Amino acid sequence: MQNKGLIKLFAFLFGLVSIYQLSYTFITNKVEDDAKAYAISEIPDSEPDAISKQEALTASYLDSVGSNTIFGFTTYDNAKKKELNKGLDLKGGINVTLQISIKDILKGLANNTKNPVFNKALADADAESKNSDDTYLDLFFDAFDKIKGDTKLASPEIFANKGLSDAVNFQMSDDEVKPIIRTKIDESIVSAFEVLRERIDGFGVTQPNIQRIGTSGRILVELPGARDIARAQELLSSTAQLEFWETYEPNNTSFSTFLIQANEKLKTLIDTPVQEETKPESELDSLLSDVSSDSLEIANQVNPLYDLLLPPTPGRNAMFSAAAKDTAKVGEYLRMPEIQRLLPTDIQFTKFVWGRPETEDAEVIDLFALQSNRDGIPRMSGDVVSDARDTFDQFSKPAVTMNMNSKGAKEWQKLTSDANLHNTGIAVVLDNKVYTAPGCSVPGGISGGNTEITGSFSITQTKDIANVLRAGKLPASAEIIQSEIVGPSLGQEAIDSGLMSFLIAMAIVLVWMVFYYGKAGLFADIALLLNILLIFGVLTSLEAVLTLPGIAGIVLTIGMSVDANVLIFERIKEELAKGKGKGQAVADGFSNALSSILDANVTTGLTALILFLFGSGPIKGFATTLLIGILTSLFTAIFVTRLLVDWYLSGKGRTLDFSTAITKNLFKNMNIKFLAKRKIAYIVSLVLVGVGVFSLFTTGLQQGVDFIGGRSYQVRFEKQVNPSEIASELNDVFGNGTNVKRFGEANQIKITTPYKVDVEGIEVDNEITDKLYTSLQKYLPDGTSKADFVVGSGEDSIGILQSVKVGPTIADDIKKNAFLAILGSLAVVFLYILLRFRKWQFSLGAVAAVFHDVMIVLGIFSLFGTIMPFNMEIDQAFIAAILTVIGYSLNDTVVVFDRIREIIGEKGWGNGENVDLALNSTLSRTLNTSLTTLVVLLAIFIFGGESLRGFMFAMIVGIIVGTYSSLFIATPVMFDSLSKKIKTGGKEE
Repeated sequence: MQNKGLIKLFAFLFGLVSIYQLSYTFITNKVEDDAKAYAISEIPDSEPDAISKQEALTASYLDSVGSNTIFGFTTYDNAKKKELNKGLDLKGGINVTLQISIKDILKGLANNTKNPVFNKALADADAESKNSDDTYLDLFFDAFDKIKGDTKLASPEIFANKGLSDAVNFQMSDDEVKPIIRTKIDESIVSAFEVLRERIDGFGVTQPNIQRIGTSGRILVELPGARDIARAQELLSSTAQLEFWETYEPNNTSFSTFLIQANEKLKTLIDTPVQEETKPESELDSLLSDVSSDSLEIANQVNPLYDLLLPPTPGRNAMFSAAAKDTAKVGEYLRMPEIQRLLPTDIQFTKFVWGRPETEDAEVIDLFALQSNRDGIPRMSGDVVSDARDTFDQFSKPAVTMNMNSKGAKEWQKLTSDANLHNTGIAVVLDNKVYTAPGCSVPGGISGGNTEITGSFSITQTKDIANVLRAGKLPASAEIIQSEIVGPSLGQEAIDSGLMSFLIAMAIVLVWMVFYYGKAGLFADIALLLNILLIFGVLTSLEAVLTLPGIAGIVLTIGMSVDANVLIFERIKEELAKGKGKGQAVADGFSNALSSILDANVTTGLTALILFLFGSGPIKGFATTLLIGILTSLFTAIFVTRLLVDWYLSGKGRTLDFSTAITKNLFKNMNIKFLAKRKIAYIVSLVLVGVGVFSLFTTGLQQGVDFIGGRSYQVRFEKQVNPSEIASELNDVFGNGTNVKRFGEANQIKITTPYKVDVEGIEVDNEITDKLYTSLQKYLPDGTSKADFVVGSGEDSIGILQSVKVGPTIADDIKKNAFLAILGSLAVVFLYILLRFRKWQFSLGAVAAVFHDVMIVLGIFSLFGTIMPFNMEIDQAFIAAILTVIGYSLNDTVVVFDRIREIIGEKGWGNGENVDLALNSTLSRTLNTSLTTLVVLLAIFIFGGESLRGFMFAMIVGIIVGTYSSLFIATPVMFDSLSKKIKTGGKEE
């Protein structure tokens, strides 16, 4: 081997850089462990709210030592930026895909026009978007073109308005306006991206990730380690629509009149049973008795609206209040057109808005009546705010201070003057919630444009409010269409199980190589350990994210990287058997194995590349580590192992047999007639595939929420529970379609529900969480609060450990991408093999074997999906497994084909005899690699955690079937498709 010195230098430097990169991770882990130990020593677990106090003290400790020099070359703050990134499944946190509303942006660009053609086109695009893969903007343009008549996009009522006067004029055609609107929408999405980035920077998590997804208006946000999930969701989806409204005076009698009339009207609109017992008179009864002499009679009945309302909180300028559980019902009643028409003339444009709950578990929420107008436009909007910061008021309570521009200062003085004159409040409304509604005691109003928002805020809340106002408002609403939330306890369990499977798989492979190849196996082990170091070093250098599937990818790489060394050692043994000297046998063995190694790794690499392009989240992490592992294993197997072998043989009197006494004669002189048995193999395979296809058409597959949309929750209890019993109860709550099944241990279940899958918003997520908590409370330990039950709220491993939400639109996209990924991988590999082997028969054999393997795996998942004690849903992870099976099957097949090509090039086809000779000569490598990989996969299956079991089972089945198909399907199909003349012909070039 030439350039040994250069290779040694490169390997040394490569390893040194990897150690350097990983040193930051070791440093941060050490400092963080010290911080946690300090916090635990200062705050014992027996203290109330010990976990949150310990977390706060840990954060304080890390802040205090963040700039201290460590080992003379870095600090904790610097090392934290360069450590190995861990994904949500290893660290806990939140991963969301936000859909920026293109509809909102279009309405904003059109200045909220009332043009009927424009609004009809929006409505048509809404309807079409549920069943189409096209972008919303394209759907809008198509809908507009169909119904526009004489209306143009450049109409002054639509886009040729004052706001777009610099870009659009009324003389433009629709084709001229469309690219301008596309550009404006792209600018708005960029603006939303930057606003979200600013908010996330102020949130306080390390290593956040935010990126745009194509041109769809979707933005991916990952917040590893985020504990306050509700706060994170609110921060990401709030539009920061700040508005200032004037309230009505609380004693306005028009509202009392309206309440009586609305209550009576509702009795005719909904079913209201008569109440037998007399209700005691309340404060609200007294209020109404001033207006109607029939109030006592009304109080003795069941009243739809009246029974739900309570007196307002004193001093807040609210009109009414209601129990938190009743706010949705009250809001529904007040929005009814029949009820809206009952508002007296002096309050007919009233806007009813709920106040912000003072605490997370608040039982009563205030309802404010805001003075609005026909167009629903507030007195002032938040675009006049030039700066905002969290501060403390005169009583040392958390508050938010805002500065306004000159225009805002004038409007603010007028608004505060009116509030003082009319004895009303000024409602500060952020994203349709009243944060506070103070009055003004300054005659003539407040000048200067500076104001302070006070209320019952925590420091965290004022920080978030100031952060959102400072960053600016989103140009459109942002709905969470996909989310994954992982609790910290599940993340730690994933690390433990992943590490366990990694160490066990590593130990098995290292021992096996020494057992089978003796001293040569030891050299392969050294190269393998260097390979692992390089993988982690490259991951850190590229700032890639390590996920649980990523660990599985590394462990799989361990098994597959052995393949290169097995190929090399088997070829060296063949050269030694021909009587060649050690040095020449080693040189020829490495040279002859190179073609097979490259072909096998290229095919696997192509499937991993497709997986990387079409996958998302953890699956992309799996593909990343697999791609890196393929490259590093090629380097270590081909160059590092060769250096070690050459170094050892250069010593005097040293021998290297590449086998042990036990394995020396294994697979020697094999003479299995593979082609003669191909008809039996065809029948067996046809039966297996046929049974699988029958099951697919009759039973089908269990599709996960990735493909059908919905929400899933992984819930753990203290004791064993009955999934069927819980399923029956939850179907009563959520309706039919809710699925509950055991997930791992007997005290753990997975709940999947399509309930309100089409409805977006945090409110729906909270509603489902509330219903889950209420329904499952009797199975939880006594004293378990909702906060303890919700994912990510503490270190305890009871309650929701993980939740996943996938909207129907993105589910369709995931399904389409999965289909394209499988078809793409088959097409790419077909073309590669065709180019590499120059015969379409080889490509046909390879694709037939892959199709056979995929159909059998699908059939097994269909047949045993409801029987196996682990999750066998078809999701993105399963697609990753299928693509990996495709890659591995092709890996096997290509190695076999490579040997066939070599032997028939020397001896010809020989009517199939030389094909059998080639298959027998590769049998040692095929079984050795397959068994090694299989043992590695079994280690992950057993020790790698529940979330990986279905994924690993698909791969285990795929490896077994793939090994079989490379011998009994791929080669026979290739051979049978050859012409009789070629089969009986002589040597081939």
